[in-house]
Amino acid sequence: MTILIDPPFWPAHGRIWSHLVSDESYAELHAFAARVALPDRLFDIDHYDVPDDRYAAALAAGATPVGGGELIRRLIASGLRVPARERH
Repeated sequence: MTILIDPPFWPAHGRIWSHLVSDESYAELHAFAARVALPDRLFDIDHYDVPDDRYAAALAAGATPVGGGELIRRLIASGLRVPARERH
């Protein structure tokens, strides 16, 4: 079981964001997000959006840093990725 995070790179809403995913389960992902005080509203279908000022806290709590491409590959391999066609 691994929680993965990509580097802050994605601009939106005047901030820069990372993505936080689990390669095991949504339960693991939600539990980790609660430990690092990410509000539920930051959950986006299959990942959490993490503001750049929370990136270090996620790493300190045990998230594994990976590049964006690897994060997506591992999320797809886990079976937890929600394809774009299924997003509303």
